[in-house]
Amino acid sequence: MATIGEEAQKFEPKASIKNIADLPEVSTEFELRTEKGKNSETNEEFEYKFIEVNAEKYRVPNKVIGDLKAILEENPNLKKFKVKKAGTGLDTRYTVIPLG
Repeated sequence: MATIGEEAQKFEPKASIKNIADLPEVSTEFELRTEKGKNSETNEEFEYKFIEVNAEKYRVPNKVIGDLKAILEENPNLKKFKVKKAGTGLDTRYTVIPLG
């Protein structure tokens, strides 16, 4: 059995998922995947969408997908965009900015 100090030295925290707004730009060609997670407070299961960039997962909110859909209807040749995030929690707002 290991001591708490030995365990602490070997400890590696679980990789947390980042947000698409953390990226400087996003390609419309990235593969969108779905995964299940658990709410740490309520232990309820939920599904979320994400892209993977350089072995890091970035969550993609449905609001971003909806806004990107509207932009692509007007500009189907769009290859890159960026996402601005404002607020926190339930007051979080996302703005999708076409780049080219």
